[in-house]
Amino acid sequence: MFAIDLAEDAQLFPLEVWHAEEFLAHMDRGREFIGQFVGFPDRATDLESARLLLGSNAEKAAKDGARLYGIRVDGTLVGGVLFPNFDAARGNCEVGCWLEPTAAGRGLITKACRVLIDWAFQQRGMHRVEWHVASGNKKSIAVAERLGLTREGVLRQNHLHRGVRQDTEVWAVLAHEWATARPA
Repeated sequence: MFAIDLAEDAQLFPLEVWHAEEFLAHMDRGREFIGQFVGFPDRATDLESARLLLGSNAEKAAKDGARLYGIRVDGTLVGGVLFPNFDAARGNCEVGCWLEPTAAGRGLITKACRVLIDWAFQQRGMHRVEWHVASGNKKSIAVAERLGLTREGVLRQNHLHRGVRQDTEVWAVLAHEWATARPA
């Protein structure tokens, strides 16, 4: 399959069911860090649940829905980006991310999200791309800002994660905004 270079030692690639062992090892390494704001570590706790998670997303992708992409650094899966929601008929989608702490601070998530947003607008003709982020997730908010998204509002205590109600900030960019003011 394909891989897109994000850096000399980092690639973006489609994350598929046959990557379940690699995905589980990645979740095990980053379980607490990633799990602060992302549900994947709580859903992929053994090989079977990792396969089910990746298989569920593969089924959604086959129906032109959600998609998962991994990020490898020096051949090791360290994070990823995704379309948790992808509605081509309505022209709306959402982009998200996760990353192990060892790969943080290199701009890999920002670069990978630019690839996804470019594809959504240029190849799929989407009208709107959203970014949903827990208000406490300052690193993810910083990515939304670097991407040039606009903070549209806060859904107060709408998301229950690990027994705690979290506020969700909604950020977005429209196709014409991305085309005229896309960050370099």
